[in-house]
Amino acid sequence: QVQLVESGGGLVQAGDSLRLSCAASGHTFSRYAMGWFRQAPGKEREFVAVINWSGSSTYYADSVKGRFTISRDNAKKTAYLQMNSLKPEDTAVYYCAAERLFGIAVRVVDFGSWGQGTQVTVSS
Repeated sequence: QVQLVESGGGLVQAGDSLRLSCAASGHTFSRYAMGWFRQAPGKEREFVAVINWSGSSTYYADSVKGRFTISRDNAKKTAYLQMNSLKPEDTAVYYCAAERLFGIAVRVVDFGSWGQGTQVTVSS
């Protein structure tokens, strides 16, 4: 497993942008698929985006497609989530997750390592 620490959350207005970072510890970061999930109050944790180990494959939830971009820097052991055109409905705690996969996955149960989460609040 890897240890994950998210950062970059905050309070922004609708239409603004934020970039979340997920720093990983461990020697095998490049073998892990990285995912971003979010959880709003009273709701289940939901998939946002995922990137495979090399960065060659990504997949997004329909709700964020075209607005969010997931990326990674294996040399820095860090994954990113660039969030543009933010909407109030994007308000949630955002979690990064990692799993040693050759491909990608989108379910919460598919990921074994999780960060502590970072709050994103978008005001209207």
